[in-house]
Amino acid sequence: MSEDLKERIHEANVEVHRLEAGYYELLHPEVHGKREQKRIDRVLMMVDRLVTDNGKRALDFGAGTGNLTSKLLRMGYSVTAIDISAEMCAILKKKFNAYLKTGKLVVLNSPIEDASFDGGEFDLITCYSVLHHLPDYAGALRTLSVFLKKGGVMYLDHEPSPFYWKTESQSLAQIVKSMYLHSNPMINALYFQLVGVAVPSIDYAVSDYWHKKDHPLDHEEIECVFEKDPFAFFKRVDYHLGGTWVLNPLFYLYKRICRPEMSFWVAKK
Repeated sequence: MSEDLKERIHEANVEVHRLEAGYYELLHPEVHGKREQKRIDRVLMMVDRLVTDNGKRALDFGAGTGNLTSKLLRMGYSVTAIDISAEMCAILKKKFNAYLKTGKLVVLNSPIEDASFDGGEFDLITCYSVLHHLPDYAGALRTLSVFLKKGGVMYLDHEPSPFYWKTESQSLAQIVKSMYLHSNPMINALYFQLVGVAVPSIDYAVSDYWHKKDHPLDHEEIECVFEKDPFAFFKRVDYHLGGTWVLNPLFYLYKRICRPEMSFWVAKK
């Protein structure tokens, strides 16, 4: 990837998140819906138990408006939250001002390429819905792994699975998958109209660079990072994602006959 394209991706992410910062939690039911929030809570509790000699120091990379940061703080972690968006960081500081005052939270406005922490500083590193936004996600993971202590855990979530862009083996499954994924934005658009919310039009073409059929996120490359570091343990888990504020009737049929469209990784050093 050229340096020019890398810079364009960074700039696109700064602009996209500037535009959607104030609307982010409304725009993304696939993140902030009850089903997904409960799933994240379960996974975080499991991840927390995996950390050896847990000193409760966490780095939440790509923290956004604080989805994981809030959960980590409630779990007793001291959190360093880093995000490339100044607007997202401003929201974080406002929402969690009490934790800032006590020193339990540090908020940094920076791309991961410019981040500098001590080696082995963190017990837990979290990263939710971020890798597909990065010019070099494998390089970012190698950088993050330096900041993780021996016995610490890295948790990467909400990334398109290896099956997201693949054609289903059965025609019925392919039809259901297409109907489900295409119906989600329509259902959400109707919901926004009913509740009277004017949602801004945002172009994600460059910002979500690795969420494309012609250049999808490569989970084998992620696995190679964990193998070469090396990590003592790593595993990818695939799951189905509910993507609407109100129930999409197709979800249970989709979940029953289609392969999961999302993935998370847990890796222990």
